[in-house]
Amino acid sequence: MIKNAVYAVILCALIAGNNGLLIKHMSSMTPGSIAWFRTAIPIIFLIPLLWKDGDLHFKGSNKRMLLASSINAIRMYLYLIAFIYTSIGNAVVLFYTYPIFVTAIEILFLKRKIKKTQLFFLLLAFIGIIITYAGKPFNFESRDFIGMLAAIGASIGYAVTVIIFKTETHNYSQNKMIFYQNIVGAVLFIPFLTVLPTAEIGHLVTGIFYGLLIGIVVFKLFFFGLKHLTASTATTLMYLEVVTAILLGHFVLDEKLTWNILVGGGFILISSIYISRLNRKAGKIAMVQTPD
Repeated sequence: MIKNAVYAVILCALIAGNNGLLIKHMSSMTPGSIAWFRTAIPIIFLIPLLWKDGDLHFKGSNKRMLLASSINAIRMYLYLIAFIYTSIGNAVVLFYTYPIFVTAIEILFLKRKIKKTQLFFLLLAFIGIIITYAGKPFNFESRDFIGMLAAIGASIGYAVTVIIFKTETHNYSQNKMIFYQNIVGAVLFIPFLTVLPTAEIGHLVTGIFYGLLIGIVVFKLFFFGLKHLTASTATTLMYLEVVTAILLGHFVLDEKLTWNILVGGGFILISSIYISRLNRKAGKIAMVQTPD
């Protein structure tokens, strides 16, 4: 079973690595309309399952969960802007700074004591961000600047939702957690559907497929793996998503593998992995959600 769980998480990471390709393919749709498909399709799929299981009742801190869902909706919008405006490599590498921001939030707002090793990797990640953007224009007229700034914003938003959702995991099933992650976005992004008549049919079909694949299949595979593996193993395997996304962007979309991405991205990923491990060893918040 452990071997199957490893395969499930690896498959999850490989599928999630297609995120950028799917987003860039839906070029006739706006970030808001894509976000609606990403959030609403899982809700439509889950409601019958929750009804069947008698799990549509709500307990725990619903206000806290709705706050997390609202932040997640904003995070989702920024995440899509990141992939649309900059390269897949830039977007996915910068988004995977989220463990670093989880640690920063813990230190600044939860008054956790910072260790020298944590400080070192935080500084290394910051250097990695600077290197990743080296040589690019620093203004809002640059699509790269907007996209990469959005990726960092999405990363911060995800770090906040990880902390909030983690405090409520004992009150909700996996399906209910996915439901709450998406419910606010499914409502909030409805006004963006006014542009759908001008979208290509193939892109609308991709939107439905995107919502099911990333919103349901990826989460189910990850949670199956997490059930039989340690959080450390499962989340470390998920870093395959970054490698997959960068390679797909390079070979499918002909995106250049610049020294900035390779060096800066390497610093960021090394920092993220080690900070995640340090947090788990210290008994702090574990990253047990797939970031997609």
